[in-house]
Amino acid sequence: MPAADSKGRNLALLSASIVLVLAVWFAGTAAVPGLIASGLVTPGRAALLTAAVQLGFVAGTLVSAALSLADRLDPRRFYMACALVAAAATLAQTVVAPSGTAAVVLRFVAGATMAGVYPVGMKLAASWAKGDLGLLIGIVVGALTLGSALPHLLPTLLGSLDWRAAYGGAGVLAAAGASLVLGFRPGPLLGARPPFRPAQMLEAWRNPGLRLANLGYLGHMWELYAMWAWIGVFLAGLLGRPQVGAWVFGVLAAGALGCVLAGWAADRWNRARVAAVCMVVSGACAAAIGPAAAWPAFAIAIAFIWGFAVVADSAQFSACIVTLSPPDYVGTMLTVQTSMGFLLTAVVIGALPYAMAALGVGGAFALLGLGPLVGAVAMWRLAPRLPQTPR
Repeated sequence: MPAADSKGRNLALLSASIVLVLAVWFAGTAAVPGLIASGLVTPGRAALLTAAVQLGFVAGTLVSAALSLADRLDPRRFYMACALVAAAATLAQTVVAPSGTAAVVLRFVAGATMAGVYPVGMKLAASWAKGDLGLLIGIVVGALTLGSALPHLLPTLLGSLDWRAAYGGAGVLAAAGASLVLGFRPGPLLGARPPFRPAQMLEAWRNPGLRLANLGYLGHMWELYAMWAWIGVFLAGLLGRPQVGAWVFGVLAAGALGCVLAGWAADRWNRARVAAVCMVVSGACAAAIGPAAAWPAFAIAIAFIWGFAVVADSAQFSACIVTLSPPDYVGTMLTVQTSMGFLLTAVVIGALPYAMAALGVGGAFALLGLGPLVGAVAMWRLAPRLPQTPR
């Protein structure tokens, strides 16, 4: 089989697996309309269910990095085991009280196991990189985006607003996706990542380039997951009906195309400037979508542009860290960046219902726009520090 065909086949297989497995990430958010319609959950409790996934991911990332699990174990089998646990935890949501302690714990477990899927998926994709790292990581983030959008479509496809449809469907999809990864064959560049060394963590702020990259990433994460978690609430109010899963899927899925296009552009131009442009567009959409609600068609168009731009830059922050870090610091710097970003998402997701109660959904979304605008400044300042030809 020609090398190019092998690369394309393996990346397609990996991407399909990630799409299916990542359905568990936002299964809880997709279940919220049914839960609220049934009077089983409050907005605050719904935020806790989503934040639990984020906190679980942080915990799983730190444990995996500290123990070098993705390097010490066969990464494909580690990925599959984590995906199967995530599927089981998500299926179990259908038989416990939907807003009780057990539900929150199961969401935490699902998030923790994603640390063996998303970062490991990037490692496997990068094993095929040859001057196109930005594009390959963009494809992985695009697959994550499609997977995160998929649960919103399940209630519509199954013809039911029952919250169990989102959880049950996502669990089944994740189990199916877990098996696909065994057919993936790593590329020639698969290797162990430098280990996680806590003593090096402060370098993320001492080094000016790393500090700017991390500030950009935090601005990005301030907005991204909160937008994904609550855009359905905005669209439900805009359209005047509780079931807007197909619309939410479309808005989130637009980001998959954004990831691929931004990844392609970043491999040809300065990746920090590409990220900055995406963040300016995204922040502008966050500020504009509330006032645009007076014209529903216009607001929906902004929502799709926002969905496209809000995640398009995701892959470039990790790529900047890899470019700027001393070789033996890469593993630690990536772990620090990821952990800080997802801790921030848990805080913002939890706080947004209170902001919506005080300011309305549009006003709360405008606050989200502050993050990417600050991040864009950091990335623009970072651009001259990157190599002329991105790695």
